[in-house]
Amino acid sequence: MKWASSVSDRASLDQAVGECVKSLSAELGDSPPDLVLAFPSAHHSPQYDRIPALVHEALGPALLLGCSAGGVIGGGREIEQRPGLALTAARMPDVTLQPFSVEDATMPDPDAPPDRWEAMAGVTVDAAPQFILLADPFTLGADRLLAGLDYAFPASAKIGGLASGANRPGGNALFLGETALRQGAIGVAMHGDVTMDTIVAQGCRPIGRPMQITACLRNLLLELDGEMCLNVLRELFARLSQRDQELARHSLFLGVVMDELIERPEQGDFLIRNIMGADGERGALAIGETLKEGQTVQFHLRDATTSAEDLEAVLSRYEGMREGLATEGALLFSCLGRGQQLYGRPDHDTEMFHSKMGPVPLTGFFCNGEIGPVGGATFLHGYTSSFGVFRPRQRIID
Repeated sequence: MKWASSVSDRASLDQAVGECVKSLSAELGDSPPDLVLAFPSAHHSPQYDRIPALVHEALGPALLLGCSAGGVIGGGREIEQRPGLALTAARMPDVTLQPFSVEDATMPDPDAPPDRWEAMAGVTVDAAPQFILLADPFTLGADRLLAGLDYAFPASAKIGGLASGANRPGGNALFLGETALRQGAIGVAMHGDVTMDTIVAQGCRPIGRPMQITACLRNLLLELDGEMCLNVLRELFARLSQRDQELARHSLFLGVVMDELIERPEQGDFLIRNIMGADGERGALAIGETLKEGQTVQFHLRDATTSAEDLEAVLSRYEGMREGLATEGALLFSCLGRGQQLYGRPDHDTEMFHSKMGPVPLTGFFCNGEIGPVGGATFLHGYTSSFGVFRPRQRIID
């Protein structure tokens, strides 16, 4: 297995493809790749339909997967708010790549049997596939897709993002094989000699202490450890530093532990969800997630500093777990709200990834929503960087 990553900021699509292909060929040599991922910025939107043909002409009959992007990531750079094209190419011997596409109207019902989802993806659960998923945010319910794939393939890793760059239905593009689609979702199921590890950095740090939900109604949080929720929050706020109090006024979130078997949750074990409002009469908070009594939760804060600290924490955690394993390539699906807008400079997440992982080829884009697992289930996130790290199965570094 061998991966290569490239990026170009040429305004001409033909020149951008040529520059990326030259870089990829220098890394991969004469052997053709099996998989190519392409992420063009919205500056190339008038020529989205040409991209599959251009890529296939330059790189051969590899499987193409990709989508439009608000910003692109590749070759050690993050390109935002200007023309950009990121291409990654991978040789994956002894790996089967099964592409698929789905639209809202043809997606199986949430309660459909697993074999319906297997038929949609073109692979069975026995194959132990790994999934890369890309979806258009305007025309497909990604939450429903993720729930169905988790139901049918509970042990399979799933990573990806929602196409970006457009503000209306039909404005984004999804690239699959020789086709550019304008709606739905696409993906590839990979199985064989491949493992995809996932890293999800949600950009928050916990404050206070973990607590148990003792009363809730759907997404309404009523009681924590037997106390009215707003009273708990007021007491916590009073104990915060002045800086954290300022953050809490506009960047307060709730982290929910989704894995009930985790007794002592750490950073990365929480699913971060928005606090959508407060009900003063009931002393409750409205949360952007359906809640259950007995769940462990903790309040969180987010800003550039906490986001950087969280990313370093989860990457360091993975770095310790992967010691001795041969990592060949990685994909990064990062929120449009990260990058320069959050950190005030480009390349932050890319540089931190490489500082921990070394010169692993990394490619991706800035998304309208990021797909990645937390606590054994796959979710659609915001303000998150979701990494998929690829390696042969149990191959050890010499």
